[in-house]
Amino acid sequence: MTAYLIRRLLLIIPTFLGITVLVFIITRFVPGGPIERMILEAQQMQSSERGRSSGPVSESQRQPLSADQIDLLKAYYGLDQPVLVSYGLWMKKVLSGDLGVSTRYYEPVWDMIRDRIPISLYFGLISMILVYGICIPLGIVKAIRHRSGFDNFSSILVFIGYAIPGWVIGVLLLLVFSATWEIFPLGGLISDDFEDLTLLQKTADILWHTTLPLIAYVAGSFSILTFLMKNSLMDNLASDYVRTAIAKGLSFRQAVFHHALRNSLIPIATSFGNNISVVLTGSFLIENVFNINGMGLLGYESVIDRDYPVVMGILVVSSLLFMLGNILSDICVALVDPRVKFD
Repeated sequence: MTAYLIRRLLLIIPTFLGITVLVFIITRFVPGGPIERMILEAQQMQSSERGRSSGPVSESQRQPLSADQIDLLKAYYGLDQPVLVSYGLWMKKVLSGDLGVSTRYYEPVWDMIRDRIPISLYFGLISMILVYGICIPLGIVKAIRHRSGFDNFSSILVFIGYAIPGWVIGVLLLLVFSATWEIFPLGGLISDDFEDLTLLQKTADILWHTTLPLIAYVAGSFSILTFLMKNSLMDNLASDYVRTAIAKGLSFRQAVFHHALRNSLIPIATSFGNNISVVLTGSFLIENVFNINGMGLLGYESVIDRDYPVVMGILVVSSLLFMLGNILSDICVALVDPRVKFD
């Protein structure tokens, strides 16, 4: 077991290098970087000034930055070096704990990520608990009562949740319960007068703001897990060892919960560790819809603004968590299935 874990941890290094090299190269060749954004903003400011004054447009107004200024900006952002050299300099900073500085907000990237981790962790943990707390019992009941009215009706609801993305459900919830009926807030995590509330009122206020986003999180992710649980349990209920257990005198309930259930949890365990990265990084679009200032919204805004240091910083965190989650999934499988041995 120890040797296996060491090998898997060592395998993280080349995988991490491959992921970061690929994305780093893509960010270097995608148009619309920090220099282009500065030029565009300067042109917009000049065009607004020209709107207040008349006169011909000079060449300097068409290109507000000189060639020397552009060269200085390229040197400042490390764009004057070859791609692999720039990557090596960036990786050297990452290994020292420096994820760089945002080109949009001019703040340290790690500080921006650290401030948003608790928010995404809050939504991620609660949504994961709700998803597993709903999917596993629902899948068990659907497998036991296969083709019943409950199974058919719940399947319709599950398929609807699978067909509609979580962020679309969030938009519909906002339109109905916030804009039309005004039961829940339009977005955010806390109210404007949050600091003036008592502890009980603060708790109620957070729950009030949390309800709709959690529904969007859960509705967009529980369908696959529900059918995975149902199909896995049905396969095990049809196995010879379950029929043999029932033939020896065990009740159907005992055969389900003492024999078939544990084996049915193996497919669930294989994907459990992968949820670690989802828990922290959150959902880009759901956090954007509800204006939740978490990792998802930060990643969405950094991509839109071409804030590549933030994009790479989030990639570093999410990729490491994803690879560690794969190792955790293997451990969960070993705990559920005693036949699995790591030699």
